[in-house]
Amino acid sequence: MERMKVEEVAPEVYKALIGLEMAAQAAGIDKTLLHLVKLRASQINSCAFCMAMHTKEALRDGDYLERLSLLGGWRETDLFTPKEQAALEWTEAVTNLNTGHIGDALYERVAAQFPGRELADLTLLVIAINGWNRIAVPFRKKVVISQKMGAAA
Repeated sequence: MERMKVEEVAPEVYKALIGLEMAAQAAGIDKTLLHLVKLRASQINSCAFCMAMHTKEALRDGDYLERLSLLGGWRETDLFTPKEQAALEWTEAVTNLNTGHIGDALYERVAAQFPGRELADLTLLVIAINGWNRIAVPFRKKVVISQKMGAAA
């Protein structure tokens, strides 16, 4: 059962997070990549609500169920482009700050794929989805499944 509707209890703060989300989405990150980042962070954070939502969005926007189902093992497959791999590695590092600091080698690998502003935009996207995860998980945002994923709409 959902514990609290943060949007009702703290609407001004909730609107600020929406603003960050909208700015991150407007930054021009490719939709496929945007969905992969959101889904991977949500997997790490065990946010079922966000995993369901971002899987549906990715499928709607043309990604493949087989690819999405292998996202947790992205290092073990060649289904993800070098840019997607860099974004996923960065997402994991920024999401898991408790595992250690982000080293120069990782930064340089990711910055080579996301120069300048692109890396700032990617990082803000990761921050935004982690914020949403940190609302949905503790307040038990209810997962609603309307149909089997991958089924005809």
